[in-house]
Amino acid sequence: MSHHGNHHRAPADQPPSLRVERTTFQTIVSLLPYLWPVGNPGARVRVVVALVFMLLSKVATVYVPVLYGRIVDALAPEGGGAAFIVPAALIVAYGLVSIGAAGFGEIRDALFASVQQRAVRLLALRTFRHLHAVSLRFHLDRQTGGLSRVIDRGVLGMQSVLRLAVFNVVPTALELVMVTAIIWHMFDWRYAVVTCLAVVVYVAFTAVLAGRRGRYRRTMNDTDNDASTKSLDSLINYETVKYFGNEEHEAQRYDHALARYERAAVKVQVSLNALNLGQAAIIAIGLTLIMLLAASGMRDGTMTVGKFVVVNTYLIQLYQPLNFLGVVYMTIKQGLVDMKQMFALLRVQREIADKPGAKALTAHLSEGSAGEVVFDNVRFGYQANRVILKGVSFTVPAGGKLAIVGPTGAGKSTINRLLFRFYDVTGGRILIDGQDIRDVTQDSLRNAIGVVPQDTVLFNDTIRYNIGYGRPGASQAEIEQAAKQAQVHDFVLKLPEGYDTRVGERGLKLSGGEKQRVAIARTILKDPRILVLDEATSALDSRTEQDIQAALNAVSNRRTTLVIAHRLSTVVDADEIIVLQDGLVAERGSHAALLARGGLYSRMWTLQAAEHDLEPAA
Repeated sequence: MSHHGNHHRAPADQPPSLRVERTTFQTIVSLLPYLWPVGNPGARVRVVVALVFMLLSKVATVYVPVLYGRIVDALAPEGGGAAFIVPAALIVAYGLVSIGAAGFGEIRDALFASVQQRAVRLLALRTFRHLHAVSLRFHLDRQTGGLSRVIDRGVLGMQSVLRLAVFNVVPTALELVMVTAIIWHMFDWRYAVVTCLAVVVYVAFTAVLAGRRGRYRRTMNDTDNDASTKSLDSLINYETVKYFGNEEHEAQRYDHALARYERAAVKVQVSLNALNLGQAAIIAIGLTLIMLLAASGMRDGTMTVGKFVVVNTYLIQLYQPLNFLGVVYMTIKQGLVDMKQMFALLRVQREIADKPGAKALTAHLSEGSAGEVVFDNVRFGYQANRVILKGVSFTVPAGGKLAIVGPTGAGKSTINRLLFRFYDVTGGRILIDGQDIRDVTQDSLRNAIGVVPQDTVLFNDTIRYNIGYGRPGASQAEIEQAAKQAQVHDFVLKLPEGYDTRVGERGLKLSGGEKQRVAIARTILKDPRILVLDEATSALDSRTEQDIQAALNAVSNRRTTLVIAHRLSTVVDADEIIVLQDGLVAERGSHAALLARGGLYSRMWTLQAAEHDLEPAA
């Protein structure tokens, strides 16, 4: 059911509602490249061989009743009491073809399993990569749990659609075509039309009723949830119910919910009975018509007992796979809905993409350790009507240290996000070593920048893994060297399991200072030429802060450093301090010069000195 709203794309990264209106046909078309993968001839060969076996299996299945009919005719008294050898040969052939029908089907399934699982793996991986490629803005608007559920459900949906389509729907359709052709060939067109019509009516009837049952079933589940929520809520608030004497009111609410569930459950059961009855009636009518035709054929002498059996067997045989049609239909329908949501994720546009032919960021000093950062009249807002930076300019010479301070909401952390290119500036430009960061590849840009964030998040793995994350593949010696520089090595050695200690979910088993040191060690191992310290010590007590400050000073030596700070005591030694206020640079200069000015910085210093008993501004 495609709507016409498909043509105007949601603006980049305004995540389109994941209930995307794409037709089922488009979803199936989106799936085909995964089943016929480019650059994987092995998988393509397997698909072709599996299709061949599917054909063979169906040919054998369709041929079984023909042989059966021949056997009946050969054994019939009118068969002239043929020597036993003929029926015996036919019976053996019948056995072999029956084995073939089953065997070819199993071989097809076995061959297709690897193709199906590879397709599922490729699609899940592509979605996962894509989620890492879309912008931060998309993720801030979304619940991560919801996203992983969309991938999980999409993958399961894809598995069930592939399994049922390839192993149930397509073969049954193929069988219908073959059977119709054979019946037409063996008898005449009337038989073929009745057989075909019976199946088509059966399928249509099942699809309509199964769709209806799906709706009833959803209502049933919803009302069930509603009833259990009401009972639980009422029992949790037991005291409140008693205070107001509302037991009867609660009982009635619960009963209303149960009554709705009762109605829905009855509908589900009755619709199932109607479905089964209708299916049986359609097949019975088809069989009756065929038998009437056959009986009149036998009277005219154009029909043998064997042929009479054949035509009957065909309808019953076609009826077998169709029996599960209701379940198959609902499962495929649900699978396609889940896949649509997954393909909708894949169509979310990247907000930040490399320019075509973007080059890697280069250092313009021969030893490759440059890192001059220039913000040139940078303007930016997360939304058009909410401008955060209103024309910020500053230069950090290679190896220099610049501190950015200012009240909360002045745009300090936004500077870090822009430098890292989570977002693109809306005006002005940012240069590293004279290169506009929009013209270079994101990978090379991010390789050059190391961030020690305010809120360190660690993976639920070992300390070795978390430090090694700075440069996957680093040796144990390199990891230990980085840990020593970050002053965390001795602490790790005291732990019973040393570097193999697991840090727990989000690093919860470590204290704030230990976590921060692991984060610093991780950044040291990355060895970036530009270091961004985003309020890296704001969550720590003064003593830990001094230790970590010493570690950070050792790291920032020889590197261009940007310090985004809330506590001014941590930026006293910066080459230049800029004070941001309302998206503009309000003051700039060294610590001593800014204190002497007696402006915003001086006031902030006095306030913090009173809080922390620092030496008052001298």
